[in-house]
Order: sequence, then structure tokens, then C-alpha cells
Amino acid sequence: MKNDDNKYLRKLKELEQLIKKLRAPDGCPWDRQQKKEDIGKYILEEAYEVVDSLDKADPQALKEELGDLLFQILFLAQMSAETGSFSLGDVMDGINEKMIRRHPHIFGDKKEISVQEVKENWQQIKKKERQDKKSEESLFAGIPRSLPALKRAQKITSIASTFGFDWTNTDGVLEKLKEELREFDDAVKNGPDSKIEEELGDLLFTIVNLSRFLSIDAETALSKTTEKFLRRFSYVTKQLSSLGISPAQATLPQMNALWNEAKIKE
Repeated sequence: MKNDDNKYLRKLKELEQLIKKLRAPDGCPWDRQQKKEDIGKYILEEAYEVVDSLDKADPQALKEELGDLLFQILFLAQMSAETGSFSLGDVMDGINEKMIRRHPHIFGDKKEISVQEVKENWQQIKKKERQDKKSEESLFAGIPRSLPALKRAQKITSIASTFGFDWTNTDGVLEKLKEELREFDDAVKNGPDSKIEEELGDLLFTIVNLSRFLSIDAETALSKTTEKFLRRFSYVTKQLSSLGISPAQATLPQMNALWNEAKIKE
């Protein structure tokens, strides 16, 4: 085990040195001109590619995408070290301390604990951490604005729920959903466009809350449905092509019939 530890430390050091060389005065001009904001965008892109590789159940792709993501994380840590903000060691110390703090059932007085209790404790510890950070202007300051809208909404409402600002059960959310549907229908009929947009946002926000109550990640659910749509529409276009018909030439009944075929095959 000791040799494995040394191997990983050596490889991490090699990657750190590679990044330092790229950033050196005689290094790569492109890498040297990168800004932290640039790397932030790359990290987001690479994280999405990691998730895509998980959906494909492709271990080789996952290995490669994890490497790409790790590189961007280390690159950003190196940029911060160059300005004296913090080092990679500081990053590792911080996450190590946080994980120990948030797992008192493991690193504190050990006891049997359920998955639900772990989740509740995690939220309570996060809540206390936020309260301890006097510099924070908002309870939601830790939720990045760059998150996808569905995921950001779900995280924000999850935090609000820890303070008791929530429905008592799923039935309450479903009633709210019906109310929002009625308001959206009225907006569509009477306008203006700004009201339609507002009511559509309210409708989506309520659906996100329903997802949270059902312990479903809204972002993941929508992504899976989008992939399902792509699979089925691909089947439709392939079948049309075999008949010598382009999608633009096909009638709606033809496409609907093929769509239903795709559903049956799945």
C-alpha cells in the first residue's frame, strides 16, 4: 500500500510540474495567457463530458474525461498558487477537513446511522457552516449562478427547506403545480409575452420542487428525456430514409406512426 501511495504522489507531482512548465515564461504562449475565468469554463465543459461518459458506461472514455477534468482543476490551482492566493496543498487540506467535519458518524463518535440521517446531518452541518461565515451576504451565496437553471433552482429550494420554508408533503406541491398550470394557461390566452414567460418560469420552478420532494434530480431527469427523444427521433429519420423520404417531406401522421414504433421497440 505504501508503494501505491508513493506512486500516486509521484504521478500527481509529475502532472503539477508539467503544468508549471506550460505556465513558465518559456512555456506555451496559449497556456500562459489563460485567465481563471477561462479555466472555469473549461472545468464546466469537462465536468459535463465526465457525466456523458458515465451515461455511456464506457470505462475508457470515463478515464480520459476524468483526466481532462483533473488537469483543469490542477491548472486552476497552479494559477492561484502563482498569485499567492492558495496552493494545491491548501485545496487538499480544505476538502479533507470539510469531509471529516461533515462525517461525524465516521470520524467522531461512531454509531449506526441511516442514509436519510446522513443526508439530514449533512444539510444541518452545511447550514451551520453558512451561519459561521460572517462575510456571506446571503444564505444562497454558495450556489453558483453558472449552474444549469434546473440544478440551481433545486439546490436553492433545498436550502430554503432546511429553514422550514417548504410544503409539508408532495400533495401540497401537486396542488401548487395545478395552480401554476391554470395561471400559465390564462397567460397564454391573454398575454403579454412577458407574463407568459413569468408563468412558465413559475411552472418549471414548481416542477423542480416536485422533483426534490420525490428525491429525483430534475437536471438528470430532463437530460434522460432529451436523450430518449434523440433516440426515438433518430429511429424516425432512419426509417424515413429507408423509404426515400426526408424529414422535411414526411407528413406528421407518418412521423407519429414511426415514433410509436420506436416507443414499442424500447
